[in-house]
Amino acid sequence: MRRLALTAALLSVAAPAAAQPPAGVQRPSNEAALSQLQLGAALYAGNCSSCHGVDGRGIQNAGQSNGSQDVRGLGPAVRGTGAQAPDFYLRTGYMPLGQPGEQPERSRPLFRDNEIRAMVAYIASLGGGPAIPSPQPQRGNLHEGMRLFASHCSGCHQIAARGGVVTGARVPPLQAATPVQIAEAVRIGPYLMPKFSEREITPKELDSIVRYVGFVRHPPDRGGWGIGNVGPVPEGLVTWLLAAAVLLATCMAIGRRLER
Repeated sequence: MRRLALTAALLSVAAPAAAQPPAGVQRPSNEAALSQLQLGAALYAGNCSSCHGVDGRGIQNAGQSNGSQDVRGLGPAVRGTGAQAPDFYLRTGYMPLGQPGEQPERSRPLFRDNEIRAMVAYIASLGGGPAIPSPQPQRGNLHEGMRLFASHCSGCHQIAARGGVVTGARVPPLQAATPVQIAEAVRIGPYLMPKFSEREITPKELDSIVRYVGFVRHPPDRGGWGIGNVGPVPEGLVTWLLAAAVLLATCMAIGRRLER
């Protein structure tokens, strides 16, 4: 009750707008004087509550679904998500969205580090949920990571983790993802990505996946030119272009000899 009263009071300081555009981040005027939870509550009220609800229970309706995973209304509940999900969405710049229902994309975070920590702490305080993971890729097995990534992830992200396109979404590359963000994404399943429990992918297996993703960012090109390491398609195109150039040059050379 006390927490709801605090949130209601802070709403008068930072009134929410309908989904915040990148230039519309709202900050309390007395930010420096607020405690971490108070700052998080104020930032949440001004930038998140218009979609996720004042109490973190989401804003639902029976109308047409928005976005992925059949979310109805403006936004899903964040109560009970713990620190893991808000940390991922805020640090990757996925949130806040310009419009409800659009695909979140990696961008520069709109909040400072202390503000992200404050918002994560506030959302985690609304209810139980998983903490921010601490993957240990140095403990993982590279070959096992490749096998697991090929089995669970490469269908969308490609085996080189360079992203791609699937029905209804653009699959992001994993070049800029930190080990913590990779671990968070595996557990929460952002947008169309499925989420994997610890029964499906154990913490030890997750360490191996994170290690593999780090490895493919700068893999050794033993065969020569890597061509961006994005898979066989560009390699095939380059091969055909080079072959066509050689064939054309050969035909021109034969033609000149026949003219003599």
